[in-house]
Amino acid sequence: MRSTPPAKPSAGRVLVDAHHHVWNLSVRDQEWIIGDALAPLRRDFSLADLAPEAHAAGVGATVLVQTVAVAQETSEFLALAADSDLVAGVVGWTDLTRPGVADALARLRELPGGRHLVGIRHQVQSEPDPAWLLRPDVHRGLAALADAGLAYDLVVRPHQLPACTEAAARLPELTLVLNHLGKPPIGSGALEPWASAVRALAARPNTVCKLSGMVTEADHTTWTVDDLRPYADTVLDAFGPERLMFGSDWPVSTLAAHYAEVLDTARLLTWGLAPHEREEVFGGTARRVYGL
Repeated sequence: MRSTPPAKPSAGRVLVDAHHHVWNLSVRDQEWIIGDALAPLRRDFSLADLAPEAHAAGVGATVLVQTVAVAQETSEFLALAADSDLVAGVVGWTDLTRPGVADALARLRELPGGRHLVGIRHQVQSEPDPAWLLRPDVHRGLAALADAGLAYDLVVRPHQLPACTEAAARLPELTLVLNHLGKPPIGSGALEPWASAVRALAARPNTVCKLSGMVTEADHTTWTVDDLRPYADTVLDAFGPERLMFGSDWPVSTLAAHYAEVLDTARLLTWGLAPHEREEVFGGTARRVYGL
């Protein structure tokens, strides 16, 4: 059985969910939702669906993160943020490989809700080249993000972590935010080579990690907090709470857990921290890194 979660923090403490998604399949297909395992995700998920669960859990601010490499999605997300009392930041998408990235970012900031743009993400996990991040055209785009004061969210698999570390070394002025711990193989219980690679990344001071996406890297039906603990402990030790931020990864996380269960699990995994350190993981780091 899963462990009983600890008591929630005081009602006056505003929590930040630094990673979630929304989509409307009538507006745009999510081509990555394929196969029986992901079938429950093949429906619409909106802010109206998330808000009651987030508020009930004490979450007062969120970061909405891109799902597809489509420029229009980012403008839609910024408009959602402009009309929302929940979404405090948007991690969008733009083609980093094209010239004129700086102009593209400036145009996004001029859109309704443009002030909510806090970062950019690309599905690097789907790139066949493990050194994609080190390509000259990508480097140019990442440098433009740094110049614009935006973060870059990394969604990668363990074999791509060395390139992340090298990119962080080449661009010390850019903040790189590792999503989902770099997707360690929690289901198998293996720690290496993921652990060594993620520690090498954490050694770069311009890197941050999201405590997110763990339940879906574990067995969706039988996972326990103890299954996740070695991976959470690794990033806590490597990055420290001041460079770690909670993210629900809703609605992808619903494949394995309810929203409140994901949050309570993160609390259990960080319960050994001092109160001020937990404040960092559940709000302070996200507010500081993303400028929320």
